[in-house]
Amino acid sequence: MLSIFANPLNLNPIMMSTFQYGQDQLTAGKALQLARKEIKGVLSPKTRDKVQASALAVANIAKGEKTVYGINTGFGPLCTSKISAADTQTLQENLLKSHAVGLGEPVAIEISKLMLVLKLQALAQGFSGIKLETLDRMGWMLENDVIPVVPIQGSVGASGDLAPLSHLFLPLLGLGKVHFEGSIQATSFVFEKFEMTALHLGPKEGLALINGTQFMAAYGVKIVDRLHNLLVHADITGAMMIEGLMGSIKPFSPELHQLRPFAGNQHVAQTILNLLHESEIVNSHLNCTRVQDPYSLRCMPQVHGASRNAWLHLKDAIETEINSVTDNPVVFSEDHTISGGSFHGQPIALPLDYACLAASELGNISDRRIYLSLVGDTPGVPKLLLKETGLNSGLMIPQYTTAALASENKGLCFPASADSIPTSLGQEDHVSMGSIGARKALQVIGNVEKILGIELFYAAQAMDFHAPLKSGKIMTAIYEHVRSKIDPVISDRVMTEDMEAAIEMIQSGELIEIAKKVAKKEGLPYETEWSNLFNC
Repeated sequence: MLSIFANPLNLNPIMMSTFQYGQDQLTAGKALQLARKEIKGVLSPKTRDKVQASALAVANIAKGEKTVYGINTGFGPLCTSKISAADTQTLQENLLKSHAVGLGEPVAIEISKLMLVLKLQALAQGFSGIKLETLDRMGWMLENDVIPVVPIQGSVGASGDLAPLSHLFLPLLGLGKVHFEGSIQATSFVFEKFEMTALHLGPKEGLALINGTQFMAAYGVKIVDRLHNLLVHADITGAMMIEGLMGSIKPFSPELHQLRPFAGNQHVAQTILNLLHESEIVNSHLNCTRVQDPYSLRCMPQVHGASRNAWLHLKDAIETEINSVTDNPVVFSEDHTISGGSFHGQPIALPLDYACLAASELGNISDRRIYLSLVGDTPGVPKLLLKETGLNSGLMIPQYTTAALASENKGLCFPASADSIPTSLGQEDHVSMGSIGARKALQVIGNVEKILGIELFYAAQAMDFHAPLKSGKIMTAIYEHVRSKIDPVISDRVMTEDMEAAIEMIQSGELIEIAKKVAKKEGLPYETEWSNLFNC
């Protein structure tokens, strides 16, 4: 069964834009679009020729006398064991079977899809000896939503993500399980439905499939996306809290940040000024006697900005990685192969740990602003954000939740890349543990989404006490949207649904769309001169 993926000339370009695997430059955003089938991935004729030439080179090596690792030898500590040409297929298929040792719950389906997308991009560059038939089958799986089940644990992130990638490609052999039509099913059962047969791997194909960093890089793509969302919302909730607590806008002055010109700091400072543009609340206390605000309000450009700079570092690293060849050995030609370490995850393991810390810090400072809002030091804003306390606890307790989440994040911030446990009888004597760092970072981001949601809930409650004064048009629209979904707290009530509604607003990105829509309609500033740099 030939898929559209295998024949890009059948595509109607008016219906869907295309991405040429192995030829076009992949970004985190495009990878997500491919996984979500918002754009179509294809193999151009030029790429197909290059892939076929590489496969032919490997086939000739396998038949020759020259010893080349992984093509006519065993793997890891068995690299000195010569394998006959007749046993090549068995060698490669046994590799997938023996390395599929992952444990734990399956990764999210979108992570599995991203792994397929990223592996297609790496193999389609034509340096791995993969067969076109194999790439076409991977494309068919994406097109038909036959998505491999990949256990979350088992990779040390060095010879590539061996265990998860083995599970990802067991279905090529008709083995393993797949997500299909809303449930997990045996690959063999799904193949029967489509009248498909299992593939037989050629020389080096098993090694090419499981060498690489596509597990941790897929997580990296998700982290780039979700951390970006956090960063934008941290500025929104922080700006709303400045309104609620009548903080000063002087610390966001451009001339101050020109003297310490980190791009992230400058972007955050200008963004917050834009959000508070023409705010009646801000203007009502411009000449007050307060000298300076606590750090959690005053230092948002420095703290949020540092996390933005960390995000940019991660984005650059991930986008370099997902356009790279991470195989071993790399096949330049029949006469030129190099056995190196391109599969080692360290280049992205360190940025992933850095991003984990950056996300956690957004949660730490948000929790401090939440706590600050309860103190009752702001004129007109009562202690615990409720006028009548004693009988009522007010908003005291949700801050316990943010404290718990912030503390949990601190424990998760220990860098996975600081550890290494030798594997493969010492052949792989330094490993990156980047897969663990990637999983932890995404967990931290999930916790911070909850913290920012609770800050949004609190900040709206604080703003209530400044009526009839309003913020500027952008922040007023955001505030009114929050109030359309969450009523003010007048007396004690179960607040779980309120918190969940606020968290959903953070996760969905709807507040960002409101800000952009109002800014465009009213001709107001929202984007900054650094916005393109920090766009996802």
